[in-house]
Amino acid sequence: MILIPVELTRVVREALAALQAEGKLPAFDLPALDVRSSKRAGQGDYSVALMGLAKPARMNPAQIAVLVAEQVMKPDYVAKAEAVAPGYLNFWLDEAWLKAQADAIIAEGEVLGELAEGQGKRAQVEFVSANPTAPLHIGRSRGAIVGDTMARLLEAAGYAVEREYYFNNAGAQMRALGNSLRIRYLEALGLPYEMIDDERKSFYQGNYLKDFAAQLVAEVGDSWLNKGYEAFKLYAEVKMFEMIKATLARVDIQHDVFFNENTLYDSGANDAVLERLDRAGYIYRAAAPETDGGAPDDDDAKEAGKGEAIWFRSSRFGDPKDRVMVKSSGEPTYTLPDIAYHVNKLERGFDLAVNVLGADHNTQYQVVRNGLTALGYDADKVHVIIVQLVALLRGGEVVRMSSRAGNFETLDDLIDQTSPDAVRYMLLARSSDTHLNFDLDLAVKKSNDNPVYYIQYAHVRCAGIFREAAARGVTDDGADLSLLGEPEMRFLRKALELPEVIADSVEFFEPHRIAFYALELANIFHPIFDSVRVLGVDVPPELAAARLRFFKAAQAIFRRSLRLMGMTTPEVM
Repeated sequence: MILIPVELTRVVREALAALQAEGKLPAFDLPALDVRSSKRAGQGDYSVALMGLAKPARMNPAQIAVLVAEQVMKPDYVAKAEAVAPGYLNFWLDEAWLKAQADAIIAEGEVLGELAEGQGKRAQVEFVSANPTAPLHIGRSRGAIVGDTMARLLEAAGYAVEREYYFNNAGAQMRALGNSLRIRYLEALGLPYEMIDDERKSFYQGNYLKDFAAQLVAEVGDSWLNKGYEAFKLYAEVKMFEMIKATLARVDIQHDVFFNENTLYDSGANDAVLERLDRAGYIYRAAAPETDGGAPDDDDAKEAGKGEAIWFRSSRFGDPKDRVMVKSSGEPTYTLPDIAYHVNKLERGFDLAVNVLGADHNTQYQVVRNGLTALGYDADKVHVIIVQLVALLRGGEVVRMSSRAGNFETLDDLIDQTSPDAVRYMLLARSSDTHLNFDLDLAVKKSNDNPVYYIQYAHVRCAGIFREAAARGVTDDGADLSLLGEPEMRFLRKALELPEVIADSVEFFEPHRIAFYALELANIFHPIFDSVRVLGVDVPPELAAARLRFFKAAQAIFRRSLRLMGMTTPEVM
């Protein structure tokens, strides 16, 4: 499959350059052109707006469009190029070429729609990155699905992709986890324990810790009675990661690298970054910031008056204020290891690093970019996908969730109640920068109201007709694709947009586009399946073969779309 908008953009630019060379257009730098599939019947299959050329050319854009239509060298897949007021150039695909694309789709198979954009380039996608304190709940799961789908689309665009999970197994949360397991361990041994107020406030109440405690007792008996929280923390961490990895595997997610934040401290990476920033003149030590652009109650402002802190001159890069790197207590803020971590990423040679983060990390990401720029790195290699919150709905009511209270819907629970495919699609099917309501009642429906069912049912219907055809001895041998009708061509037009969807998803870091596309495909497909018969007694054998070949192509495009979303391709439902 070819990326038609890119190819047509090249053709139009060549025509414009030829017109300039002939003196029919004045010399000027050609701006970017945007060829897109047309949305309305009668406007061709693809269209490009030339109105932006009016000012530099000092000509009516409709006149420019006429000149380009006359000049353009139509590729073999274009039947007609037509100028339309007020300055559009519309293209119609050649029907014979379009019908033949059924064979091209089938031939590409598992790499259908693959692009060359990322060939020879390495990309890293960091996602999930939850500290191992609790099972993954639905809020974290959205980032997991968005990140993995983004990785799949980058692979389809030709990148060599590495999936990474960044975590911290130190700090107050992990200490609380260790103490919570120690208390559950004592309970499992039947020993009374009275929590103090601080322990009660930080206690993780989930039943998973009861399970860990029972396993620990089975392994070590009462020999851990005198151990501190550190041993319990380590045991809980190992168990939690076993659980997290197993949960992610259920939705077909595997990470290549698990990166521990503590290695940045142990290796001296944090100190090295601080020293480099200091040498470059971006660090100062003071009890108050040199700039005062923050609210008086923000975390950085609280450092003022506490003693000397170490500040990063982030304000030199457009930040409204400078940022604390090391608190007056000597403890680093998140900023220092975050910058060091991204230095580590870029030093590993990635051409692109994609971070999937929650909405509360947007400001921190900008500070990290400033730090990378100050150190001389290309911060544009780092891109963040911000993921907004998810609300789980059951019976129209929001399910309240809290990890520490043990009152949450885990990803495992959600998978058990629906399916891995339903979880993946429902968490992907909205732009990640918008809030999402996960409707549990809809996710379990076995009807066309459920988009998961509707899309997969298209693949199933194709598989079903192949089984029936085989039983009747009908094959697509010698299929004459010229016999295909307008309904089939309508579907093929949409199928040919797959490379465009992949390209746009990668360019704009919007993996939800593939979910939208798959549903659009299904909306076009099902009425065609109902009306375009293959095995009817009134269908001539040569027409049956052509239509069977068409449905083979349709199944291939659904299979590829489903796999790009990380979903399965069932043959029966």
